[in-house]
Amino acid sequence: MLGIIIGVGAVVLIVSLGEGAQALILDQMKGMGANLVGVLPGKSDESGPPASVMGIVITTLTDEDMKAIRAEVPSTLGVVGYSRALDLTSFEDNSYETNISGVSADYFKVEGGQVAEGRFFYDNEDSDMARVVVLGSVVKQELFGDSDALGRRIKIKKQIFEVIGVMAERGKVAFQDYDDQVFIPLHTAQKVINGVDHLSYIRVKVDDEKNVEQVIGDIENLLRFRHDISDMSGGGDDFMVSSLDQAVDMISTVTNALRYFLAAMAAISLLVGGIGIMNIMLVSVNERTREIGLRKAVGATNRHIIFQFLVEAVVVTLVGGLFGIALGVVLSWLVAIVVQSLGYDYRFIITFSSIITAVLVSVIIGLIFGVYPARRASRLDPVESLSYE
Repeated sequence: MLGIIIGVGAVVLIVSLGEGAQALILDQMKGMGANLVGVLPGKSDESGPPASVMGIVITTLTDEDMKAIRAEVPSTLGVVGYSRALDLTSFEDNSYETNISGVSADYFKVEGGQVAEGRFFYDNEDSDMARVVVLGSVVKQELFGDSDALGRRIKIKKQIFEVIGVMAERGKVAFQDYDDQVFIPLHTAQKVINGVDHLSYIRVKVDDEKNVEQVIGDIENLLRFRHDISDMSGGGDDFMVSSLDQAVDMISTVTNALRYFLAAMAAISLLVGGIGIMNIMLVSVNERTREIGLRKAVGATNRHIIFQFLVEAVVVTLVGGLFGIALGVVLSWLVAIVVQSLGYDYRFIITFSSIITAVLVSVIIGLIFGVYPARRASRLDPVESLSYE
């Protein structure tokens, strides 16, 4: 049964992990709000995300693009440009590596959140490239512990920054830990920290969900005009504009394909288990040759013998499948506990369809790999079988 147990357990585990991971991703994405539009540098195609998501640096989005969207696209509540980096922050003898988020001053209009202590930076501090910083709650604790951080000076990439605020705890949203980062003015991040002129990406908050598609179209037309792109069909775009719903659909497609692929790989072990069962049943036929001869001598037909061995094969695989289901459920539950302990709102999901599928697969494997041994047993001659040693 071991091959069946492992195979069925692996299939149940992978299906459960796929369901749980997909639910986690979608919940995280939806937690950002349905009226959020993202603008990424780099052309996308139907087969995948833009190159910037894959870690390739693309410089097609600029501050002027962000300002043009803010000024010319209607139905927007806020537009924020981002310049991201990962670097070391330090205060006296304490050092901590964290995400450096350069953002424009109307960050809260788009992302939400609030300041627990102090304040956020102003527009003029952004334009003046002021060296001011607002700490996430985790970074504040790592650098200052329970001491007051306001007014203190920390180092970011050997540059001195004054702490003007501490963010309220928010946790992880869309796999971004809002507490484990620091916020500095956008132009300060570009010029002082990253030494670049381009933006990592832009986010736009739309006033109403029903206006999202219109805003996406307006942004695309505006950026094509600004980037001198004459192809209005999108074939020559050097950017990607998408809503949260579109991103969710893309992620769902990818996670579904990955889940089915992994389940298919796990199902290979069921084939190995089926072959093992066939071999064991063939050994059983040889060991029970006299029993088969005796049954046929007292009137058992070939159909009776076939039915006997098929039932035995199905019972073996079915029991193995039930043990495999139990194993898969337990492992899925343990994985859910581990992921939840990491701070993610991961759900333990076992679908009824996966259980039924596992049971049916077990029975089908028993039937398929039990046919040959059963037919071989049914064809034994009763006289020869009774004299078999």
